[in-house]
Amino acid sequence: MAKLKKTIFMLKKLWGDLNKPSKSYKLADDVSSNVLGYYYFLFKEDRISQGKDQPLIKKFDENGIPVNKTYIDVSDKDYVYFPISIGQMGLSVFHTFLETGSDRDKQRFMKFVNWFYEHAEISDEFGARWMTDVALPQYKNEGPWASAFSQARGINILLRGYQLTKDKKYAELAEKALKPFTISSDQGGVTSFTEWGPFYEEYTSTVPTMVLNGMIFSLCGLRDFVRVFPENELAKKLFDEGIQTLIHVLPKYDLGFWSRYNLCKAEWHPEVDPSTINYQRLHVTQLNLLYGITGNKLFKDYADKFQDQDRFVNMIRMYFLKYRSLKKMGRL
Repeated sequence: MAKLKKTIFMLKKLWGDLNKPSKSYKLADDVSSNVLGYYYFLFKEDRISQGKDQPLIKKFDENGIPVNKTYIDVSDKDYVYFPISIGQMGLSVFHTFLETGSDRDKQRFMKFVNWFYEHAEISDEFGARWMTDVALPQYKNEGPWASAFSQARGINILLRGYQLTKDKKYAELAEKALKPFTISSDQGGVTSFTEWGPFYEEYTSTVPTMVLNGMIFSLCGLRDFVRVFPENELAKKLFDEGIQTLIHVLPKYDLGFWSRYNLCKAEWHPEVDPSTINYQRLHVTQLNLLYGITGNKLFKDYADKFQDQDRFVNMIRMYFLKYRSLKKMGRL
């Protein structure tokens, strides 16, 4: 029964991907000023709250904070607070506030700011971390786990809260959230120190997992910190080194007909785990953003290449690979 359920899930996902319009967020006009307005990707609150961009968002608590349905291969719990999704929902509420200017929407956004403030795990060793209390079977992490993506979401939200309220406690916590970027993911931090440079991990494990979209979203948190506090040497170093890592490693994500989702080389992980259709399209948008921020043509070249690969025949070829990869991970 469980195997049938997973197979049906994947068939529905394939059908949905083939019939969805391109998931390509519009990019914000201002990605450089010291005042943080719209986030780099223009998330829409109605889409996210209805699960159109975050399908695992299934319900909300009394403060409007989303609670995720757990992954298909997690059996010990059904729902979990997921900082990555909470951050995306919070940014979309902030976008609503920028459009309406209403005090009601401002207060709705501040509930997200205070969620990150109140749920940070703070220590001298790790600074501030937002842990996700669920297993990651595909990466052999029983949880709870730290994530550079979660760190970035916390920074994105807290710094906007700081600029709205002028309350320094939010900025101080955001600064503490930089420390896990300096610590190896197998030691409780969120960075794999690879041959290409430091890679900021969306999913931490005992080995590098190197999820491309998560790395780029992580850089967006660091970029926000540099914009608000350009004198902060650690934030600038982390951002610059992360960009250099991507410049060195990006060609490895090109399969010739499609992009890889990750570069995990663990023996228990598939040799090739291709992106789904939505992640292929997200990579294009993200790389266009990095080109706009850095001016480095490599990012534009790969954005154009991955865009050109987005063809039906390549989608079918990708899904044969994806099926095999999910089988090896035990997700089918």
